[in-house]
Amino acid sequence: MRRTEAARELGGFVREHRTDGGRRLRTAGALLVTGVVGLAFGIPVTVASIGTTDGAPELAGLLLGVGLIGLGLGVWRLTQALRTREQCFDVHERGLTHRVAGHATPIPWTDIEGIGAVTADDGRLLAEARGMGLRYTIALRDGRGIRVDTFTEDAKELAETIHRAVHLGELPRGRGRRP
Repeated sequence: MRRTEAARELGGFVREHRTDGGRRLRTAGALLVTGVVGLAFGIPVTVASIGTTDGAPELAGLLLGVGLIGLGLGVWRLTQALRTREQCFDVHERGLTHRVAGHATPIPWTDIEGIGAVTADDGRLLAEARGMGLRYTIALRDGRGIRVDTFTEDAKELAETIHRAVHLGELPRGRGRRP
């Protein structure tokens, strides 16, 4: 669906909120590299520490833990990046369009149940860099949910716009002609 088709269905275009897929891929790459390096050092240290009780078993456990956690998070972030490539939220007067990988789904405000709990920066180390600084789910009436995180530009503004439109009846104003 093109933006003009969505405009006919959902009213005038207001703004777009793109998701930074490149940053998501870079994060996945950094996590995967960390995991591989952790395992590359952890496995030999583990083998060398068999039968010893000095500090080597603790170091081996630390390196293996970093490696496995890095690989797990890296695969998760890579899967997410591939699944949501080219993701964008187009806000219109009567709803929004969720675009992913060339496929657009119009979502009228009436189809949105609301916004799940908005989790702001949780204070954990590098939360924002990992994409965990701000996250919420757009809950749809059919039971589905669309996750939004800090990789989406102006994600907080998007949440506020949806909340105002769905719960307060304050619809955003678009530009240009109205169908």
